[in-house]
Amino acid sequence: MPAFRTAYLIHGDDHGRIAERRARLRAMAEDAAGTAGVEVFEGDACTPDAIEGALNAMTFAMGRRFVIADGVQGWKDADVEPIVAALKGAEDVTVAFFAREDGRAKAPAKLHKAVEAVGGQIAEESTVKPWELPKWLVGQAGQLELQLDQDAAKALVAQVGERQQRLLRELEKLALEHGAGAHIDLHAVQEACASSAERKVWTLTDALIAGDSRTATRVLLELRGQGERLPGLTYTVARKLREAAAVAEALQQGQSAAQVKKALRMNPRQASKLVGDVERRDADSFRKALAALADFELESRGGVGGRGGLGEETIALQTVLAATA
Repeated sequence: MPAFRTAYLIHGDDHGRIAERRARLRAMAEDAAGTAGVEVFEGDACTPDAIEGALNAMTFAMGRRFVIADGVQGWKDADVEPIVAALKGAEDVTVAFFAREDGRAKAPAKLHKAVEAVGGQIAEESTVKPWELPKWLVGQAGQLELQLDQDAAKALVAQVGERQQRLLRELEKLALEHGAGAHIDLHAVQEACASSAERKVWTLTDALIAGDSRTATRVLLELRGQGERLPGLTYTVARKLREAAAVAEALQQGQSAAQVKKALRMNPRQASKLVGDVERRDADSFRKALAALADFELESRGGVGGRGGLGEETIALQTVLAATA
């Protein structure tokens, strides 16, 4: 059975996360003491007098009792006075205070001090501003023994959205998939959280880098069948092609494959695949691939090209074949 402290205070403006914490603590309490050993006070019933009475109650129950006080954000410092004495004299009792804070409605400072005085635990569950989410994610990943890149954190927010609970679930999935100590980069996030169409884009990009025209053509047609248009994918494809071109340049300048892999910001397996694919081609082939993609992007935006009269789908196919040549 887990070791419970005398008191807990969970407060903040992330009401969804607080609800999760309360549900989890109640389940643990009922598992340890049975439903009869757990008293819940919420809403109008969550008053200082009611909690004091529950803490001081004489019962014939065996083992630890649990008291859940959900709604202490409406209390004042003066209301906490009887709670302080009751906490100090409490034996075999655990009380969990929950404050769903909003504006001026906050857990009183004296309650913070009372919980600390009995060796209790205080946890703040506050919403994070959207622009602070990547930094917050990196910190949360550290608690799960993951090393999360800043770029990967930004991609995770872009893929999943700004709800902290859902972001945490995705981090937990990454921790289960990759294990403690893993380095989570942009590619790992995209593989784990991307839609079917996005996964196909990465397959297309890998095929372009490897010079695999058959796979690249097949995936392009599949993307077209799903309603995707290549002009909307050029940014992602071009970024990966530029990365491959940089690897090719480094190899051409005499760097070893091991040196190049070490410099890449991705996990070893992905780095090995990228370097292996690039080694089978020369640097000039990647320059030509980027030039073909640039020409296509220009034409797709109404620029002047040399393929007048051809449809977008045909030009996209020609671009893929040129990039894999």
